[in-house]
Amino acid sequence: MTATDQSAGDAPRAAQDNHDNLLIFRLEGEAFAVSVKGVHEILDLQSPTVVPNAPACSPGLINVRGVVVPVFDIRHRLGMVSGTEHASSRMIVFENVIDGETGRLAFTADSVEEVHETDLSSLEPIPELGAIWPQACLNGAIRLKDELVVLLNTDALFAPDSVDDVAATRGA
Repeated sequence: MTATDQSAGDAPRAAQDNHDNLLIFRLEGEAFAVSVKGVHEILDLQSPTVVPNAPACSPGLINVRGVVVPVFDIRHRLGMVSGTEHASSRMIVFENVIDGETGRLAFTADSVEEVHETDLSSLEPIPELGAIWPQACLNGAIRLKDELVVLLNTDALFAPDSVDDVAATRGA
């Protein structure tokens, strides 16, 4: 075996064949996923400090180990109604590039279920006619344990320019 063969064999599986590890979580009983590449940590639920005149999509801030992190309401962005807190609710601290800079934000999930390795070539498109969420926020769906898990497009989901467009188009 040559050094080239060996280094290719040692490369991470995701780089070789389009695999990614996805964090599966729930909102209103629906299964959603984000790439674990962006997940910084998962926290117990915290009450955010409300920021006066903040947009509905980012109503407050939390302190994560001495760093002020905005709380992003993905329910609002996806056109869902506000959720209720459960004993299983968690905050997912996510790193994302916004306007060319990497920053952290946190969002709430009803529950966090598992990390699942997925072949992204098996991603199925979500027909626009059947989608109840904004198409720009969706990368597609995967089948996992007899259900569909919606993979979110975090670049579009957390984009500051179009954050309130969904609420405006849905009449919220």
